Amino acid sequence: MLTMKFGGTSVGSIEAIEAVADIIQNYHDRDSQIAIIVSAMSGTTDMLLQSVQQAMQGDKWGYLSLSQEIRDRHEDTINQLVSAGDLREGVLQNVNDLLDKHLELCDAIKILGEATPRIIDSIVSFGERLSSRLVAAVLAERGLNAHAFDAGEFLITDDNHQDAEPLWDATQRRIQQQLKPKIEQEGIIPIITGFIGSTPRGEITTLGRGGSDFSAAIFAAYLDSDELIIWTDVDGVMTTDPRLDKRAKVLPYVSYTEVGELAFYGAKVLHPKTVQPIINREIPLRVKNTFNPQAEGTLIGSESQPSDTIIKAVTSIRNVTMLTVSGKGMLGVPGIAGRTFLATANAGASILMISQSSSEQSFCFTVVDDRAPIVKDAVEYELSAEIARRDVDSVDITREIVIITVVGAGMRNRPGVAGHVFTTLGTNNINVLAIAQGSSECSISFVVAREDLDNAVLRLHDLALGA
Repeated sequence: MLTMKFGGTSVGSIEAIEAVADIIQNYHDRDSQIAIIVSAMSGTTDMLLQSVQQAMQGDKWGYLSLSQEIRDRHEDTINQLVSAGDLREGVLQNVNDLLDKHLELCDAIKILGEATPRIIDSIVSFGERLSSRLVAAVLAERGLNAHAFDAGEFLITDDNHQDAEPLWDATQRRIQQQLKPKIEQEGIIPIITGFIGSTPRGEITTLGRGGSDFSAAIFAAYLDSDELIIWTDVDGVMTTDPRLDKRAKVLPYVSYTEVGELAFYGAKVLHPKTVQPIINREIPLRVKNTFNPQAEGTLIGSESQPSDTIIKAVTSIRNVTMLTVSGKGMLGVPGIAGRTFLATANAGASILMISQSSSEQSFCFTVVDDRAPIVKDAVEYELSAEIARRDVDSVDITREIVIITVVGAGMRNRPGVAGHVFTTLGTNNINVLAIAQGSSECSISFVVAREDLDNAVLRLHDLALGA
């Protein structure tokens, strides 16, 4: 059993979809049991979100135009890749039915003047629902027994719309009892929508932007797949962002732990939650390039393999803000950090990095830029009594910063890695504002000014390349 996921750029054009069909057909000839997860055609999700905004503003012409553009794009692709006949007419009807529903929802938003998270999930789901029907039809045109499925038939979640969490037991039962027999007994190649789930009541949910990787890993786990392949538009996991350093190379192998750190701290090749469902089952994950399928890509597995260089890779997160809670009265006072982080969570923000001084007189943490003012207000409200007593002096915000992370499993057994990293930064006049190292000892994260990003990545990438 093999599970494969194709991202938005992999299904973003007529040529790309032909390449995807070639890949699926080649793998099917070798292993008849395959499950496919697809993202929306590149740009479609953004257009659907834009249609929501236009509907809220009462701009009917705007969302009508966007819906027609999406319709034209999918219909043109179908007309060029599927021969005239019942198959083509059937999938064209599916496309029109889905986009008619899209317009009905936009009309409802226009009347109400607002969009609930539930309605937004329903609207953005159309991208994957359209692409799954399109890809299934292209494969059926080639004589393959492919059928489109909405993931919500199998992937059951809570009702936290726009960032839903799977209900694991219910999802496992649905996949193993309803989907697996279709593959193993009926020989169907399911083309499943990524990113989408549904509540037990059948309401559409989404797993958050980029969640197609996560949903692919869920299906791979419960289908007992031998391997999960993520097809994207790069040759694999890179030593750094090639837009920052053209010397970036493909890593032939990384561990689950390493790729988890890379994904969480900014590497765009995988969703941060991707390895969660497959790690305990030790299902290997491979990242490959749809447009260069002969390349080996990156294999991701459970065992760590030390590299010959000090670090394996460098990654970064932009658009973050650092908040610092400080005060001489904090020394020895229990619970301040815990209450701060709970207030941050209640404000709807995830903490990306934490650093605390050994004296307990200050600690800092980072959140994404757009949540920082809300988090500051929430923390100040939570600590209002301590601020009034001057146990806490202030909650300060530092903007125009980035988080840089160096990753490598071999770091835990090699003394002096942190020394090399920070000596390199110091030699290049790069000031470090905060430092954190995870208990896994396979990564070191630190905050620097945004203006130092390029220089810091270039110089640290030298260590990854052994330069």
